[in-house]
Amino acid sequence: MICVDWEAEFISRLEKHYDELKWLYCELYHNDEQAFDYFCTVLHRYYQERKPVLKKLDRSRSQDPHWYKKNDMLGMQMYVNAFARNLAGVRDHLDYIRDCGVNYIHLMPLLESPAGRSDGGYAVSDFNKVEPELGTMQDLAHLADDCHDQGICLCLDFVMNHTSEDHEWAKRAKAGEKEYQDRYFFFDSWDIPNEYEKTVPQVFPTTAPGNFSWCDSVGKVVMTTFYPYQWDLNYANPIVFNDMTANMLHLYNQGIDIIRLDAVPYIWKTLGTNCRNLPQVHTLVRLMHMAADIVCPGTLLLGEVVMEPSKVVPYFGTIDKPECHMLYNVTTMATTWHTVATRDVRLLKHQLGAVFSLPREYIFLNYLRCHDDIGWGLDYPFLSQFGADEVAHKRYLNDYLTGRWFESDMRGELYNDDPRLGDARLCGTTASLCGIEAAEFEENAWKAERAITLDIMLHAFLFTQSGIPVIYSGDEIGQLNDYGYHEDPLKWDDSRYIHRGNFHWDEAELRHDPSTRQGKIFTALRKLEEIRRAHEVFDNNADTWVVETYNNSILGIGRYYAGEKLIALFNFSESPQTAWINDEPDCLNLWNGEHWDAHNVGLPAYGFVWLYKKYLQVDEGAVSKPAAKRKKKTA
Repeated sequence: MICVDWEAEFISRLEKHYDELKWLYCELYHNDEQAFDYFCTVLHRYYQERKPVLKKLDRSRSQDPHWYKKNDMLGMQMYVNAFARNLAGVRDHLDYIRDCGVNYIHLMPLLESPAGRSDGGYAVSDFNKVEPELGTMQDLAHLADDCHDQGICLCLDFVMNHTSEDHEWAKRAKAGEKEYQDRYFFFDSWDIPNEYEKTVPQVFPTTAPGNFSWCDSVGKVVMTTFYPYQWDLNYANPIVFNDMTANMLHLYNQGIDIIRLDAVPYIWKTLGTNCRNLPQVHTLVRLMHMAADIVCPGTLLLGEVVMEPSKVVPYFGTIDKPECHMLYNVTTMATTWHTVATRDVRLLKHQLGAVFSLPREYIFLNYLRCHDDIGWGLDYPFLSQFGADEVAHKRYLNDYLTGRWFESDMRGELYNDDPRLGDARLCGTTASLCGIEAAEFEENAWKAERAITLDIMLHAFLFTQSGIPVIYSGDEIGQLNDYGYHEDPLKWDDSRYIHRGNFHWDEAELRHDPSTRQGKIFTALRKLEEIRRAHEVFDNNADTWVVETYNNSILGIGRYYAGEKLIALFNFSESPQTAWINDEPDCLNLWNGEHWDAHNVGLPAYGFVWLYKKYLQVDEGAVSKPAAKRKKKTA
């Protein structure tokens, strides 16, 4: 439905997508044109409500659709209460965020959720209200305005698979209203749920077994894939899709630039399947992408798809019909920590080769740590050729990275430990997983320096990848594990809170002191970011490839763009190693300004180099500090 009295700009955007929008919608919802017409009015309402300053930003970004794909993006993920108590506090600390070189903030879930039954904010009871202790929707909008004034993008989670059992819809469903029960999955007996259980895997088999819960107030069974207090929404009901899209657009209209679609693979359920990654999911995401293009084309969709690459990549859609603008590079993250534990880069080379073969239009968010656990969803068929048994290998990774392994200095904790399957996940801050915590506890300066070197090397690897690097708040100063959650009655049974501790502002004050752990890491990360921003070879359009180093402890990555070439080498071993390469002579080591030959390069324990060659003229002035007197470096 297109009304002639709608604004010309809106009509133009709607017409661009109208045929595909209607075709996909009516195919999914059985030609329910009344629901489709209502959907179009929803889009127009949120277009009208969008502030002029945001419409201006939409038009500006539409003129530069690659605005988020450049090598000047750096993200930071944070919990508002942990970072600065509330939204007003985040506004007060934007100067610190800018000092970190960050221009993309990802705020973890902050919409209203019931205390003790929120799964860290992922059980939303009201999509139009901010958790009162964090502020209000107006506070969120003010923060977005300030961020835009300083060139910072704002990302927010949108929990779309389920609501809290305290949501208004759920309350009315509990009261017996059939209309609202139809927005979820209610069953009169366990017969159909038991059929689902035959094919649907359990997300949390130890802490929340099963995919259904009994709702005593109505004497029915309700689908609860994640936790009993999170009721799965039924997207086969067009009312659910229309209203949830409206909730998403409302957040965009507060000034949010990027919506993270939480648990998106789970949003369509069909009996007899695993209820994961079904074709209808891609239809829904494509519809949401077009909805945003029509209402607020300066915004982006980030998909949370924590699965193997073959399941992740389809969520980009196609070049002509995109779905998510960005996806998490979860497999590279997990494989990175596997490589830290094994000191063997072969799996990482294999995985990066698959990523490097993808179209350059596909943008990944790359990270070392996030708010969640590290799951070992690795390529075990590939590892099996080296004699790795899946269960035993997972056990070794967890033992090594929790410090149970002999002489391991890593300090993490297990999450959802299932001894029967040997399938525990891992938690911990980057610094503690690198051994910094153990070294400082032992007051061993030599160990501390080695652990900091590993931390910096891993961030250099992060910054070498195409896409957008995202650091977790606190990692820029090497913040350690917070064991205080053990004493919190609302958190003690969720080990993910070990790396979700409050930000240490007293430690942040040390970030410019080069004698401290905080100063060493902060200075190094800022230097990496400045180098990355200054050189086009880090552009997302660069050609990328795996460099063969003939050493299973050294990862090699090549990049080329606009006459610039980079050979990046990373030593994952705690002992010195040599990369047996024969590449460019007389390269500039971007890290220290020295001239090296990319020939049989020796690296210290956990060392790295960025060897740079500009074919027309080396612009040494772009390096973060002046180039040193020419000095050949070889093994």
